[in-house]
Amino acid sequence: MADFHSRDHATGKNGASVGISGGPMEPMQQTYLKPGQWDDLDPVAREGFTMNDQHDMQRMGKKQEFRRNFRFITTVGFTCCVMGTWEILMTSNTQALLAGGSAALFWSLCWCYTGQTFIVLSLAEMSSMAPTAGGQYHWVSEFAPQGSQRLLSYLSGWLSTISWQSIVALDCYLVGTVIQSLVIINDESYAATSWQATLLIFASVIGIGLFNMFGAKHLPLAEGLFVASHFFAFFPVIIVILVLAPKTTPTKVFLTFSDNGAGWPTIAWATLVGQVSAMFSVLGSDSVAHMAEEVQEAGSIVPRSMVWSFFLNIPFTFGMVVSYLFCITSLDDAVNDPTGYPFIYVFRQATGSKSGTTGMTAVILLLLIMITISSMASTSRQTFAFARDNGLPFSSWLGQVHRKWHVPLNSIVFTMIFTCAVSLINIGSTAAFNALLSLSTVALMATYLVSITCVLLRRIRGQYLPPARWSLGKLGLPINACALVYSCWSFFWSFWPNSYSINAENFNWACVLFIGLMGVGSILYFTHAKKIYEGPVAIVEDRDKLR
Repeated sequence: MADFHSRDHATGKNGASVGISGGPMEPMQQTYLKPGQWDDLDPVAREGFTMNDQHDMQRMGKKQEFRRNFRFITTVGFTCCVMGTWEILMTSNTQALLAGGSAALFWSLCWCYTGQTFIVLSLAEMSSMAPTAGGQYHWVSEFAPQGSQRLLSYLSGWLSTISWQSIVALDCYLVGTVIQSLVIINDESYAATSWQATLLIFASVIGIGLFNMFGAKHLPLAEGLFVASHFFAFFPVIIVILVLAPKTTPTKVFLTFSDNGAGWPTIAWATLVGQVSAMFSVLGSDSVAHMAEEVQEAGSIVPRSMVWSFFLNIPFTFGMVVSYLFCITSLDDAVNDPTGYPFIYVFRQATGSKSGTTGMTAVILLLLIMITISSMASTSRQTFAFARDNGLPFSSWLGQVHRKWHVPLNSIVFTMIFTCAVSLINIGSTAAFNALLSLSTVALMATYLVSITCVLLRRIRGQYLPPARWSLGKLGLPINACALVYSCWSFFWSFWPNSYSINAENFNWACVLFIGLMGVGSILYFTHAKKIYEGPVAIVEDRDKLR
């Protein structure tokens, strides 16, 4: 496999490699470990550690600390589960129904899937070039222009950390509030309060965190069960609502747009604001990139699993959203359901009983718990990786892997604390859900925007990119360009509030959270991290000089 240097190189008069300073570089010697020289690795970490994985880890200057116990099927299962597209869409569609209506949700999903396809293909190629738990911030460090590598990589690391931590918080929010909805279904006298929902969020994140600590060894097996549930639970849910629920007309589903009191000047404007629900639902395929150091043959399997899981979810997502929309006979009743979830209104319409509604909602709850377990696994690995490169406060603590369990235990604990802290917002503001939804979308789209821009610039300038076992080839430039356009579009619309007349309740606080957190990150970089954060590229270059 050809060597890759992050800096730009030219060829000297005698064919010698010349760096950007113009001086000749020293001949490089191969220093990769041989199979018989892996004795310095933990015996558990050596399991499944192939020569290709060894090559990738050596090039990136990283030590193998995790078990590589994920194979192709379990990796696809993990990614499908984190995405949880049809489950997340069912539980997170209120904003689209309020701003745009049924037709807006369907057509927004079509548009978002089209745009997200280009992003997934672009990220898959980058994950093959550098299969590391760091993901976007590592790719930015290697591919960004020389003068801005450290700053862009550092800010991308902060963005990625914020987005994935927010995704876990949001998933736990969904778990906690769906549990509360089960109580509402069975006790009409129960008056739901925000503080009770927050306590349920605390309970869910603690339980899910404990599973990630003590059950990590069995995570691949669990992911197999999770993905089986993800796909097979789809059929009883969709059959029940299609057979038993009253139906609306195709015209209302596909052609009827509505503002529903949001107050936007035009229906088109309302639809564009409401598309954030669809944007969020199709995210998550890059989650497996943060598990790359636990995947055998990661340079090949990680990108393939990203693409396969993304496309496998498409028919299930559209099958569910079309069936779901046909069963919403009254949009007003759906969005004003006592539980706060329109999908529970559909279940109630279909079953006509408390027990039936409870049973179907419990299925969705179980799937949400599985999704959150997988999301926390990916999030903790991303946080660990960024801390390993001195990108976060308390990096020496966050960047540790438990020697016995081979999990980033401290990062899991931090994720639990972050979720509990953020969920406290829910006590004082009912806008917490939409703020978290938008924040996770904004931050993640920003990481896509920066990393794809860096690769696109290298392609436009004709600069060298590392070899990849899964490559876009000649289609790389147009695919990257389309991905960049969609990232910018999604980033822009994710900051918009739900209603035209803004107040404290409907204001999109994601912009405040995003600017505040990025402000903290920038201050930390210029006051502290600039002195210690070199970025992954510095380690890659040191390795190059030794070879």
